[in-house]
Amino acid sequence: MNFHEVRFPASLSFGSVGGPERRTDIVTLANGFEERNTPWAHSRRRYDAGLGMRSLDNIEALISFFEARQGQMFGFRWKDWSDFKSGAATAEVENADQVIARGDGKTTEFQLVKTYSSGGFKYVRPIIKPVLGTVKLGLEQDEMREGVDFEVDLARGRVTFTIAPPQDVEITAGFEFDVPVRFDTDMIQTSVASFQAGDVPNVPVVEVRV
Repeated sequence: MNFHEVRFPASLSFGSVGGPERRTDIVTLANGFEERNTPWAHSRRRYDAGLGMRSLDNIEALISFFEARQGQMFGFRWKDWSDFKSGAATAEVENADQVIARGDGKTTEFQLVKTYSSGGFKYVRPIIKPVLGTVKLGLEQDEMREGVDFEVDLARGRVTFTIAPPQDVEITAGFEFDVPVRFDTDMIQTSVASFQAGDVPNVPVVEVRV
């Protein structure tokens, strides 16, 4: 798979602009009503990494990272500072942050997810790239121990229990996570003169399906 399990420097992604993008097909009917459909089950996030550049050293780090990824060729991890935790942005990660499944007494492997709720509606987002050492699991809020009760696949966002959770037991999780992305360009243009004058390079980054 064309993906490197390495994170874009978090100090450089801080201050970047971006967020989720949806695709909606809208058809206006003869009577003025609309039909709306979407081919995407999940949103896709886009960012501009250039806005995090604050010094020439930052530019050098960006170019090194870009070259090591061979432009758009290899994906990488990205910390979205506006959405990188299972719970509230200002709260500590807790094992009861998200309900990810219910036990059936047989299944041992489960996907990490984050649920976004508003006005009685919700969207369940698969979490593919959890951060090392941050995943906490609970069974009916009783905390499990990583390496003893469960293991985490950091490349797929899946957790595997040593013993299958009992029937109807609520499985909860807390975690930090990254977004799998790639550069959305094969060229980065920089100018020392323009950067010192306040101009920053445009460095588009887009989420990838992995």
